[in-house]
Amino acid sequence: MNFDFSESQEAVAALAEQVFSGSAGADRVAEVERTGDRFDRELWAALAASDLLGVPIGEEDGGLGLGMTETALVLREQGRRVAPVPLWPTLVLGAMPIAEFGAPSLRDRWLGAVASGQAVLTGALSEWGADDALSPSVSAARLPDGNWELNGSKPAVPAAGVADAAVVPARVVGGDDMAVFVIDLDADGVEVSLSETTSREFHGELTLRSVVVGEDAALDGADGRTIVEWMLARAQVAVAAVALGCCEEATAMAAAYTSQREQFGRPLSTNQGVAMRAADCYIDTDCMRVTLLQAAWLIDEGRSAAEIADAAAVAKWWSADAGQRVVHATQHLHGGMGADIDYPVHRYFLWVKQLENTFGGGSRQLAAIGRALAG
Repeated sequence: MNFDFSESQEAVAALAEQVFSGSAGADRVAEVERTGDRFDRELWAALAASDLLGVPIGEEDGGLGLGMTETALVLREQGRRVAPVPLWPTLVLGAMPIAEFGAPSLRDRWLGAVASGQAVLTGALSEWGADDALSPSVSAARLPDGNWELNGSKPAVPAAGVADAAVVPARVVGGDDMAVFVIDLDADGVEVSLSETTSREFHGELTLRSVVVGEDAALDGADGRTIVEWMLARAQVAVAAVALGCCEEATAMAAAYTSQREQFGRPLSTNQGVAMRAADCYIDTDCMRVTLLQAAWLIDEGRSAAEIADAAAVAKWWSADAGQRVVHATQHLHGGMGADIDYPVHRYFLWVKQLENTFGGGSRQLAAIGRALAG
């Protein structure tokens, strides 16, 4: 069995590393964090110019036509630089479901604009209370003229403050069905209320009051529940990819710091306790990497929805459970510098803590894995 990346995958990863390392240094990230929307538009333009925003978009729609593995490799590089751009919401919550299930009019409107950097998308999979994406709080009522009227609200929508449109699941009034719609965020009746998150990004509460959309705004090709499950699995893989990049870089930073910092005439890394904790970080990060790539590969191979969902839950569990262990340890290995919230390693701690509970933390993923094992 060949575990090596293909030439195209290696090329995408190398290009992403070049773009992010050249445009998202620690000083630049700090500068963007002081802006009103915390969106590095210069980096976004560089990603578009490098065709990286078109990685999961088909060639017929203006993209590169690559898969989940290549998308995950790009997201990993974003995590390594904690780069403030709405990459995974746009590509995975927005562009990918539109490419898979959208009508030609939706594809024409949004996919080329995403690939060229002219549009930002997001998705509203989080819910109030138990946070079950399959129990949407937004309702959709069919009107006599064939249009739809949407009402309700969604919490914690990533990049809602800078997005042009959101993919929104809804329950169909008068039955048990679900439907998924692409909603313009500047449409009448749409309200976005922003809140700062742990990672210093802005997420939004999306409120829909009698928002009317046409039939072509609905995703098609599968029932609403299947579409949401399809989106959720890929979103979990995307979050795991960003968390992996964060943990890889945080571990590298801790290794460099403890090798350079001396105490009692020798580097900290020569102390057994320090070395053992750093080794634990390496092992946890490697487990995150293996499970992530397994899930991404299954998606690219077109395996069954159940197999993909199980693998995505495993990858998300490792990113949540092991990820938080890694960033706690790397911050502690920095000693007093790790307690400085302006020191670069602290951003990795914040990002992974935010990602840990995005689409369900470790306990929730274990419950899903347990149900799958129980049959």
